[in-house]
Amino acid sequence: MSAAGNNGMIHAEDDEQGGGQSVYVIPIEKEVERGLEAFLSRTTEEAVEEGADHIIFEINTPGGRVDAAGNIASELQSLDIPTTSFVINQALSAGSYIALNTDNIYMRPQATMGSSGVITGDGNAADEKAQSAWLAAMRSAAESKGRDPLYAAAMADPSIDLPEIGSPEGDYLTLDPTTALEVGYSEGTVGDRVELLHELGLSDATVIEMETSFAEEVARFITNPVVIPILLSLGSLGLIVELYSPGFGVPGTIGILSLVLFFYGHIVAGLAGSEAIILLVIGIGLIIAEIFVAGGILGLLGVAAVIGSLFMSGYDVGHMSMSISIAFLVAIGTAVVLFRRIGMDKGVFRHIILRDENTTELGYVSTANRLELIGLEGETATPLRPAGAALFNEERIDVVSEGAFIDANSRVKIVKVEGARIVVREI
Repeated sequence: MSAAGNNGMIHAEDDEQGGGQSVYVIPIEKEVERGLEAFLSRTTEEAVEEGADHIIFEINTPGGRVDAAGNIASELQSLDIPTTSFVINQALSAGSYIALNTDNIYMRPQATMGSSGVITGDGNAADEKAQSAWLAAMRSAAESKGRDPLYAAAMADPSIDLPEIGSPEGDYLTLDPTTALEVGYSEGTVGDRVELLHELGLSDATVIEMETSFAEEVARFITNPVVIPILLSLGSLGLIVELYSPGFGVPGTIGILSLVLFFYGHIVAGLAGSEAIILLVIGIGLIIAEIFVAGGILGLLGVAAVIGSLFMSGYDVGHMSMSISIAFLVAIGTAVVLFRRIGMDKGVFRHIILRDENTTELGYVSTANRLELIGLEGETATPLRPAGAALFNEERIDVVSEGAFIDANSRVKIVKVEGARIVVREI
């Protein structure tokens, strides 16, 4: 009886401290972008499939793309597993929005959360429509987890005046651990994961740490908005330089690798599908076919197909348009410089441009220059008006008079030979 009671007590303690349960720890680091979205989608799906009892997101991000944050938030809201955000250092902008979509928020003593204004790629505030949508999303995220939406709104709207918590009008609200606890946005301040697990009653739970794979790290780097135009520019630059280089070498290799990396990263991030790759292959095939088929139509269709595949792989039409434009300008500028310095005597152009010249220096003549006829006398076979025909030593030759009319059967003399033009004078 006593043993049974003791066993029952042990099991109860195990339950209180999370014994027999599993906790998945997923990092949210660096910028919020589509590569991070793909990583979180994979890891949360794996946690669900493995029957996780709790998911902890360790957040340290300065923010990032609003669209990626929105997709991540939708993923978090669909989870039936309890979720906790542990702000390691900062959860700013899109990072704060992600944190607001979890059930619990804990912060380390030096951590901050907030400052969530929408900023465009050029560093300016987004338009009113985008600001309004983001403000509504922040409010909705806070309300969905029972938090006061006023403070979420103040993170995204500097016009909200909250001087009592150190955020006067004109400033985006940024919460420190103490203030976050006061306004109900944080459940507590802990120094490390061990303390956090204790606070959650999961000290004895099995902890599974999720890490980004090498492919996901590459994808996160490649899908960075700063890296995309660089890759496309390197791709166009390498291929243009290769056109002016004999054989196939380093420039062409760099160009092809840049494009391969672009599509590889976007495939891993879930942005590019098989249809984009098929369109790319078709486009390259049409461009190659243009070399052998005159007209230009196949080449234009090929270029359009390649550009279309890039747009299909991108996550934002505006950003992709800018990236392609930069790459196009780099390609045109490089082509102009190389054409002026090298011309088309090297590279692939030497195989597709006809360079033979029919000059006399190379032995080519358009007609025999019969200088030996000068001085010959003969008789006109037809009237010369001023052109006609005449017989010289029984050879009929097309001739032209010096300008005067000459009757048939008149005696004439060849006075000049200029290629095919043989000039006669009446005797």
